[in-house]
Amino acid sequence: MSSQLIRSEGGEVVWLTFNRPDRLNACTHVMLSDLSDALADIEGTDSVRAVVISGAGRAFCAGQDLKESGAIEDGTAIRNTLERHYNPVIRQIRALDRPVMAAVNGIAVGAGCGLALACDLVIASDAASFGFVFPKIGLMPDAGLTYFLPRLVGHARALGLGLLGETISAKVAAEWGLIWQSVPEAEFQAATNSMAHKLAQLPTVAVSLLKQAINAGEHHSLEQQLALEAELQGQAGDSEDFQEGRAAFLEKRPPRFIGR
Repeated sequence: MSSQLIRSEGGEVVWLTFNRPDRLNACTHVMLSDLSDALADIEGTDSVRAVVISGAGRAFCAGQDLKESGAIEDGTAIRNTLERHYNPVIRQIRALDRPVMAAVNGIAVGAGCGLALACDLVIASDAASFGFVFPKIGLMPDAGLTYFLPRLVGHARALGLGLLGETISAKVAAEWGLIWQSVPEAEFQAATNSMAHKLAQLPTVAVSLLKQAINAGEHHSLEQQLALEAELQGQAGDSEDFQEGRAAFLEKRPPRFIGR
């Protein structure tokens, strides 16, 4: 059987591609386990500067495979699937000390939306769409969606998407602030490659600290966040990349960050 997740590397960028095109890349326990293992390996690999999660064929991810045995037969199975497979991967993506981009080439449905929105940056083809179909099978949104949606699009739109099981185009998703950018289908691959390259050139220490600060800011008071910014900025100031960035600014040249 072919791998359900393909890992490929281009310079300092690692691509993790869902590989079940005949099933619209619907998730299985194996696929999520492979994704988790890949993210754990990247965590310990200094040469990787950026990660792109994408889908093979015409879909990004169609959510949980409803035909997977033992995955969603009843409430106990659903809870176990979320706690053992989805939730750990969502946490890994958010905590990874490198930028993670979702390249949404086609449909992203249900938990597939959650996996995409867990990423730091989402770029989508204008042929893509985001579907929140949980009510159609008697469920509520999961895979982090009840956390991400109200923070990205506001309370009213989050409830509307969840209650009505709406599917929206990539263009609308970008207009609402659900994703970073929607680009024409013909330009999608080039735009994705360009963005991945930009992410890989960033100062890795500062990226990691930014992710910590943004995540903490969701529940901090202003005073707590100001204190955290001072602490984390102090750490950034001790990095080699800051010394390079400062020197490059003074010398009026592009910086050459090395990720330390």
